[in-house]
Amino acid sequence: MLRFKSLGSGSSGNATLIEASQGGETTRVLIDCGLSMSELRQQLAPMDLDLEDVQALFVTHEHSDHVGQAKQFGLKTGRPIFASQGTHLAIQIHSWGLREEQIQCASDSALIQIGSLCLHPFTVPHDAREPLQLCLSDGEVKLGLVTDLGHVSSHVVRSLQNCHALILECNHDEQLLRLSKYPSFLKARISGPLGHLSNKDSAKLLQAVLSEKLKTVVAAHLSEKNNTPELATQALLDVIAPSGPQLIVADPESGTDWIAVH
Repeated sequence: MLRFKSLGSGSSGNATLIEASQGGETTRVLIDCGLSMSELRQQLAPMDLDLEDVQALFVTHEHSDHVGQAKQFGLKTGRPIFASQGTHLAIQIHSWGLREEQIQCASDSALIQIGSLCLHPFTVPHDAREPLQLCLSDGEVKLGLVTDLGHVSSHVVRSLQNCHALILECNHDEQLLRLSKYPSFLKARISGPLGHLSNKDSAKLLQAVLSEKLKTVVAAHLSEKNNTPELATQALLDVIAPSGPQLIVADPESGTDWIAVH
């Protein structure tokens, strides 16, 4: 059984807990660690879990809303931290005081096996040193996660084929961003080819990876100022049939409930 729970998704902090149960073994991996240790513990407590119940951390890239508390997580738990070599260099992980075996390198298309979870990282276009997003599988079903990318590359589309569930960035509504009080340089960065996906582009990506297998889509990483859950949902609904996947919007602070992948 594979399931996931967003613990928070937005510019203030991102973290997603993935859990696979197989043959009496349960594996938990945290994707990104932009929430404080106290926030993580508050999110885990209702599930009777603590930080030490997570076997590993995977960091997608070095931006603070994804990596901000990774050092504290590594020092407190002693768990391994997986990230690309570029991300390791950007965050200077070797200066954190971790044990050498905690520093694990990930790369495009190189599979990572952690307990009953298999991670398949892939490169994405984003303004970071060597950003990775990933798919995860328990051998039966596949979850895709793409929360930070500036445009839809063919490599991203290929990587996300045949997913049973998808966590998909819906960062901004193009008109709201144009009309916002953000400075011009920031608007250009967000809407540029290495920035973040608009609702329109997210819908295009969803359309490109739709299949009968895809049962659940979570709209994630919504801008609190330049998007709304209603606009993101409508954009995705425009490209799927009424009998298509269930749509859920991740809350910036509370994320989502547990979602089973089937």
